[in-house]
Amino acid sequence: MGSKATQLLGYGRSRVLPRLSACALSVAALVALSPAVFAENLVETLSQAYHYSPQLDAERARLRATDEDVARANSGYRPSINATADITYQHTKVKPPIIGNDDNTSKGYAVQLVQPIFRGFRVTNAVNAAEANVRAGRENLRLVEQQVLLDAVTAYGDVVRDQAIVRLRESNLNFLTAELRATQDRFSVGEVTKTDVAQAEARRALGQSDLDLARANLKSSRAGYQQVVGSPPRNLSDPSPNIKLLPRSLDEAIGIGTQENPQVVGSLYLEQAARFTVDQIRGELLPEAQIEATWQEDFDSSEFVDKTQSASVVGRLNVPIYSDGGEVYARVRQSKHAHIARLQEIEQARAAAQSQVAQAWSQLQGFRAKRESDKAQIDANRTALDGVREEEKVGQRTLLDVLNAQQELLQSQVQLETTKRDVIVASYSVIAAIGRLNIAELGASDVAYDPEVHYQEVRRKWWGLDITHDDGRRERLEIEPRVEVERPLK
Repeated sequence: MGSKATQLLGYGRSRVLPRLSACALSVAALVALSPAVFAENLVETLSQAYHYSPQLDAERARLRATDEDVARANSGYRPSINATADITYQHTKVKPPIIGNDDNTSKGYAVQLVQPIFRGFRVTNAVNAAEANVRAGRENLRLVEQQVLLDAVTAYGDVVRDQAIVRLRESNLNFLTAELRATQDRFSVGEVTKTDVAQAEARRALGQSDLDLARANLKSSRAGYQQVVGSPPRNLSDPSPNIKLLPRSLDEAIGIGTQENPQVVGSLYLEQAARFTVDQIRGELLPEAQIEATWQEDFDSSEFVDKTQSASVVGRLNVPIYSDGGEVYARVRQSKHAHIARLQEIEQARAAAQSQVAQAWSQLQGFRAKRESDKAQIDANRTALDGVREEEKVGQRTLLDVLNAQQELLQSQVQLETTKRDVIVASYSVIAAIGRLNIAELGASDVAYDPEVHYQEVRRKWWGLDITHDDGRRERLEIEPRVEVERPLK
């Protein structure tokens, strides 16, 4: 599983540069998590979410656990060494008494080495299946990374939208307050009726309640942002849709998605693992060969023997004829059915990816068109409000007409802020659907987690109980040209 496999996965389409020192990693982690650092734009928010996310850290730990399956499979190539020691007390009494009556304490030890020579290709297939599962696990990690980044985009858009809506509601309340005061002054001189004052009071009360609700929604969005990013939002700027990573057409998006979507690529590797599992189980029906070497020493084994040494080397061949009542045959058939299921899951994943891409693309196009309509509606409502206010001054319109025109303008402005947020989220949803929403592609961070590092550390590890649990172990990545493959299998 070298760099070629990494390119096939589409996850680390990058080359790994020299590893960061532990000190540099600690500083990077402190900067990412420090409460004094606040994201001011979407790129910084994505970087913070990537480095903070407990969900990502948990998935990385699960992938590291999956890496150990390769080490477990490789253990089948290695010898087993066992040592035993024994001490025996023996009392012998014979009637009538003879010289053999005695009490004897014997001791001894033995060391045995067993080296497998041939195990019906089971070890080779077990290693291949474990490596395929590791690749599938990397795709699942990539899927979780996409979800974390998309959640960060959504949280960012929600806060920016709700901040804008609060400002609009505050401006509207100021407008309604000024209108109420002006109406009360005009009522005091007899220019308007009490009905006009009541209408102005009712609209101001509605404006106040809308502002209170908008502020509550903003607090909720800020809480959601902090949950995803790890720090409260501050000074967020208006985000722009990521045009660079968006495909130029729906057909191009579907073509990319059916090849690079993590669920599609992951299903390919799971099918590969299932195929190797069939061969692994079938290997139990083949002969096995191994070499057994034993060294043994016994002390005081009898009254006349002080020490005995023995050494032996045995070549053993085991040919299964019919074992376990046919249980192995049943497991072979069972694994074949499981492999067929994996084949069908590939088609299911491709169909799901195509549908996901099409839905995300359609939503993006719809929100883009709606954004332009909202802008046109705001221009028209602003012109209408100015005209109604002028007409109200000369008696051609009533105060209610002015209030209605203001309310329509406000609704269109609020709708535009909501649509702008939807465009941002939809654009990143398309990028996620095609499988390219990751920290390296976005350029949101120059430090990224590289799963290959831990894999290389443990795949041929012979012993040791310590684990690599520091999620700060990441590598600097540089994006290389994309490698296009139809079926990224080994």
